[in-house]
Amino acid sequence: MTLLEQAQPEDIHGYLARHQKKEMLRFLTCGSVDDGKSTLIGRLLHDTKMIYEDQLAAVRRDSVKHGTTGGDVDLALLTDGLKAEREQGITIDVAYRYFSTDRRKFIIADTPGHEQYTRNMATGASTCQLAIILVDARYGVLPQTKRHSFICSLLGIGHLVVAINKMDLVDYSQDRFNQIKTQFAEFADKLDIKDVHFIPISALKGDNVVTISAHMPWYQAGSLLNHLETVHIASDRNLEDFRFPVQIVRRPNLDFRGFAGTIASGVVRRGDAVMALPSGRKSRVQSILTYDGDLAEACCPMAVTLTLEDQIDISRGDMIVHQDNPPHFGQEFYARVVWMSEKPLDPTGGYLIKQTTRTTPAEITLLNGIDIHTLTEKPLDTLRLNEVGRCAIATTQPLAFDPYRRNRATGAFIIIDRQTSDTLAAGMILEREQARGPADHWLAAPAPADRPQSRVTPLRRRERLNQKPVTILLTGLTGSGKATIAYALEERLFEEGRMVTVLHGQELRRGITNDLGFGADDRSENLRRVAEVARILNDTGLICICALLAPHAAVREKVRRLIGPDRFLEIWLSAPLEVCKQRDPLGLYQLAQTGQIKNFPGVSAQYEPPIHADMVLPTHELEVGQSVEKIVELLAQRGFIGDLTPQI
Repeated sequence: MTLLEQAQPEDIHGYLARHQKKEMLRFLTCGSVDDGKSTLIGRLLHDTKMIYEDQLAAVRRDSVKHGTTGGDVDLALLTDGLKAEREQGITIDVAYRYFSTDRRKFIIADTPGHEQYTRNMATGASTCQLAIILVDARYGVLPQTKRHSFICSLLGIGHLVVAINKMDLVDYSQDRFNQIKTQFAEFADKLDIKDVHFIPISALKGDNVVTISAHMPWYQAGSLLNHLETVHIASDRNLEDFRFPVQIVRRPNLDFRGFAGTIASGVVRRGDAVMALPSGRKSRVQSILTYDGDLAEACCPMAVTLTLEDQIDISRGDMIVHQDNPPHFGQEFYARVVWMSEKPLDPTGGYLIKQTTRTTPAEITLLNGIDIHTLTEKPLDTLRLNEVGRCAIATTQPLAFDPYRRNRATGAFIIIDRQTSDTLAAGMILEREQARGPADHWLAAPAPADRPQSRVTPLRRRERLNQKPVTILLTGLTGSGKATIAYALEERLFEEGRMVTVLHGQELRRGITNDLGFGADDRSENLRRVAEVARILNDTGLICICALLAPHAAVREKVRRLIGPDRFLEIWLSAPLEVCKQRDPLGLYQLAQTGQIKNFPGVSAQYEPPIHADMVLPTHELEVGQSVEKIVELLAQRGFIGDLTPQI
């Protein structure tokens, strides 16, 4: 009989009201294969009277056909619902089950134990507050036990229960329990989990699962269910940092503009001073609207619509935060990544990052893999299915984020394949002190205050040359016309009296970048060196035209920031691949297709077209002179050329 059936008819409404207010605990069971995860969940459901009679009858029938308990009811079949699972006797998919007691409501994720399905386990763990790591008392701590414990730590699960199962098969030995406890504790010292609790159980027999076992009088710390009902989780939610990723802008009429979404963390109240990112515009909360009406305050994870006192341009992907408590905001961060695809990480590939409600192209640089057995880093060329690595991420658009340890909602992201839209990996943004790694050459060293500086100011150079310095990046596939247009533009501007020069990628690779290859990291370094030269030329007052393939959007965005957005123009020569192949006099595309040239954009590597280019030139439709004319017009419109002589 369930708790609801035990309630008196006149108390039904009161029971439902109390049930609605119960605290919810999400937890998962994990560990190595055949440690008894599904059986444990079945035991919890069975002994808390949360199984319907028809379900139990079906399990009894299936126990005869598929069970592994010698004729007894196989409670594991309550969660192992897939046909393949029942045939193999293992969990493959993540099974979710719900039950409740007088104290709490629970959602259980039964995750697979086999190494092949570690990605499924990580998916199930991503929303949980507590993890039950099962350990077979006969075998102790196994590699998969460590793997799952590490992933739980990685995903920020703050509470860990080590359930040492099958104690009935080791004669309920206290010595064996203590041996495994010591063995796991030595490994757990390396994990970032503060609350670790050890319980000896027998899921098959029911010992210490719901009720205290008479077979283990030496253990008096309470049953597993008692721990689940009493573990303190109220402080796990981040109620300090208000983060509201905007999911949709609601405009039912001209008089209403609301921003709808789910509060990721924190508390918001009517009248709070808030700020919208990335714009930085400020306002105050006018109202907090829900299905139940207007509220004075709301907290995570409530779905609400906010209206502001001022008309601010906010769209999907933006984030509303408190003015005095902003998140980190930028385009570069370090993260730990769990690779969840059979398609390995390609350092030259094009990826998307989805974080909260914003999606942006990104460049991913693998710094090191992580050995889950020793928790030490090791060099890897790529990440494969179920592997974990530390990566440097550079995004095309800025993101508002917090370290994952502080805020799971804004510190998590997924990696998406740009071509197939498949989810490839999950990532957790690291604290700055956790992100130690090789020096980032894109970050300039701080300049000493007493350094020698030029006495010729930018204004004096502008007056002398009658032009504003600018770097023009011509990007596009090989054969799109970058060099041809660059040198034609240089000649046109020079004839007008401008001081201008060209930096051509192929020519630079003969000297300043001749030590670099064509992988993602080398292409990034190649573009960085060119950008540094262009910045120096701009500082002298020159117009600099860069003819570079520059296939990665995130790296081009780094160039914009290094040179300065006020003197940088990105122009995409958008000739399609087939046209570029026909124009290829050196036969580079043919060499790439036969594998003689590696990492060739358009063939064996990704080219990421600019999303917000200052100009797009369809060079398969325009003559060279027409393209040059359009660029000159753009320079004049932006004030880089023209009559810049000061008026007297």
